[in-house]
Amino acid sequence: MAGLIKREDIDEVRARTDIREVVEQYVTLKPAGIGSYKGLCPFHDERSPSFHVRPQMGTYHCFGCDESGDVIAFLMEMDHTPFTETVERLAARIGYELHYEQGGAPNREEVGRRQRLLDAHKVAAEFFQRNLYTRQAAAAQKFLGERGFDQDAARTYGVGYAPQGWSHLLNHLRNQGFTEQELKLTGMFSEGNRGLYDRFRGRLIWPIRAVAGEVIGFGARKLYEDDQGPKYLNTPETQLYKKSQVLYGIDLAKRPIAKTKQVVVVEGYTDVMACHLAGVATAVATCGTAFGPEHIKIVRRFLSDDSAGGEVVFTFDGDAAGQKAALRAFQEDQRFVAQTYVAVEPNGMDPCDLRLARGDVAVRDLVETRTPLFEFALRATIKEYDVNSLEGRLRAMRACAPIVAQIRDPSLRPAYARELSGWLGIETDEVMRAVSAAAKSAQRGGSGPAGSGPSGPVASSSGRSNSGYDGARGPQQAQGPSRGGQDQRAPRATSGARDDSPEEPRSVELPDPREPVSRMEREALEVVLQVPDLVPLPYWAHFDSAGMTYRVHQVMHDAVVGARADLGEGVQGGRVWLESVRNHLPEPLHGYLAQLSVTPLPAATEQQMRNYAVGVITSLVEMHINREKSDKLAHLNRLNAQREPDLYQQLNRELLDLELQRRSLMGV
Repeated sequence: MAGLIKREDIDEVRARTDIREVVEQYVTLKPAGIGSYKGLCPFHDERSPSFHVRPQMGTYHCFGCDESGDVIAFLMEMDHTPFTETVERLAARIGYELHYEQGGAPNREEVGRRQRLLDAHKVAAEFFQRNLYTRQAAAAQKFLGERGFDQDAARTYGVGYAPQGWSHLLNHLRNQGFTEQELKLTGMFSEGNRGLYDRFRGRLIWPIRAVAGEVIGFGARKLYEDDQGPKYLNTPETQLYKKSQVLYGIDLAKRPIAKTKQVVVVEGYTDVMACHLAGVATAVATCGTAFGPEHIKIVRRFLSDDSAGGEVVFTFDGDAAGQKAALRAFQEDQRFVAQTYVAVEPNGMDPCDLRLARGDVAVRDLVETRTPLFEFALRATIKEYDVNSLEGRLRAMRACAPIVAQIRDPSLRPAYARELSGWLGIETDEVMRAVSAAAKSAQRGGSGPAGSGPSGPVASSSGRSNSGYDGARGPQQAQGPSRGGQDQRAPRATSGARDDSPEEPRSVELPDPREPVSRMEREALEVVLQVPDLVPLPYWAHFDSAGMTYRVHQVMHDAVVGARADLGEGVQGGRVWLESVRNHLPEPLHGYLAQLSVTPLPAATEQQMRNYAVGVITSLVEMHINREKSDKLAHLNRLNAQREPDLYQQLNRELLDLELQRRSLMGV
């Protein structure tokens, strides 16, 4: 496994990447003053643009939701990719070679091979999509139309058609320069006595994409009666495609999942399309395998299911197979901190059929009327017993008791015990005793509920999100870690120093920006961060000596002073300057730094900007001097001159010195 990316390489990738170009892949930006652009925030709903990007600073900030960060943070937030993967993607984008510590770099040959496989899949996906609109694809077009999907839907999901024949795709990729060895590794071809031939022939094709949107495999549906293959045929396991780690539709659903804290797990490609088109944009599907632990890891990245509000909703057919699938999902429930539900249509229709029969509203209602997974599991278990007899009810109680015992929230166990008591007609106390006995048995390593395996209940996980950056929240609080965190080993660590401590960074209180002193200090910090080259050297001396009233601003002030000591007096604004300041800041303030660095300054020309900078620094220092004078004068008034003559005289001298400083400042 590769080691850590070297810090200087991370800085170089950040510096060489134009944040505006990256952001414009997701947000339409328009000019908003000198070196600033703005658009509608991708992180929250808004009608007026409050999302600002400053390419010179390499940062973004939303004045509506307070999200801040750099280009790495932006991509991590948008694509929900880990830090290392994000940096590697950016490096590949600009053609920069990364260097690693503690384990060396990934094998270049493997990296190059992976990119070639991705390229081959991209070309193949385009090939299939073009063929969907040919006369030979009439059966595929009919299939989509009968299920309520028009051309716009097909284009949105990249649906295509694999022509009948043995070598259409093979020849196309060969003509694009792909070698026989590369073609073998894609999984898109089978091999016989005469060599390679197309794996997908005469089938409707769905591209399967990774979280970031790259095509990594395909799912193919049979269309013709003479096709002797299975109804659905997927790409086999390859370097790119691991079915236990893939969720169809995750590339489109990731942002709605992160926003609503809900994911809906359906069973097929058409179900995902139907749900999305009906307004359930959080739908995803597994690719020919049961929903398992690896899928849970993917979902967690978007749910951040350490919060109580997350939901996982499984939709299954109403038949026996669907109920078994739901009970398998119950076995994995303990891996979630989010609440888990089941949505089963009474007549056995899947979301695609339901949308055709009753429209979009019915699909949304199916999800809205979901049943808690524990309740579903209990009811499904009870159905296995003859509850008309006392013996059957007792056996059902013994089978259900371990299920109740597994409920993570101890406050819910008595409620479900009472429900079970009512369903079975058995005294609540007796049900509670059975639940307690099941819990003790599980702790001793006894058997769990039916289907849960011999080791009993699965231990619940912390569910902590490992997505990395977490920026400032709200106008009054910046919570660490900021979106500038850089350590790929510990995403919460600061960019300036790697920190393996498991402790959560403390939140930092931000002063009210409407308060006059806070506003003055904030404006001075905005000036020295954005246009340090327009601040005359004498005013830098005044700034260095001035203190700040608020602790947060004082820490920012000290970071600026430290950065100037590193870079020298002739510092220029931009990424190098901002990165130097960031290295002197504790991580919880990185988001506030980004915010200050993109706040528009009230000046249209360079001369106006210079005058504004001088005026702001002057006002800050004068305010600082006046505050010190007030403090010393109050101290002087409390003194008895006869008892403490030396201190009295000293304070008078200090007051005089402060007044001289103030006059000198105003006369510079």
